[in-house]
Amino acid sequence: MGQFMAEHDSYPLEEQIKTLGDEELLDFWEETQHLDRFLEEEAGIQDDSNFEYERLILQELQLRSCLRSLTRS
Repeated sequence: MGQFMAEHDSYPLEEQIKTLGDEELLDFWEETQHLDRFLEEEAGIQDDSNFEYERLILQELQLRSCLRSLTRS
C-alpha cells in the first residue's frame, strides 16, 4: 500500500500520487475519506486539506484515463 511521506517536503504530494498504481490511489482516496470522517465526527475537526487530496487524486485519475484512451486509438 502507498504511504504519504509528510516529512519530505522535497517530494510533494503530487509526485507521490503519480507513483501509486490505480488500486493504491483508490485505496489512498478511501483512507483519506475515512480519516476525514473520523476527525470530523470524533474530534470535531473539519480539515479542508481533504479537498486538496480529492482534487489531486481525481486529476491524476483523469490524466491516466485520457492517456489510456490515447494509447487505444
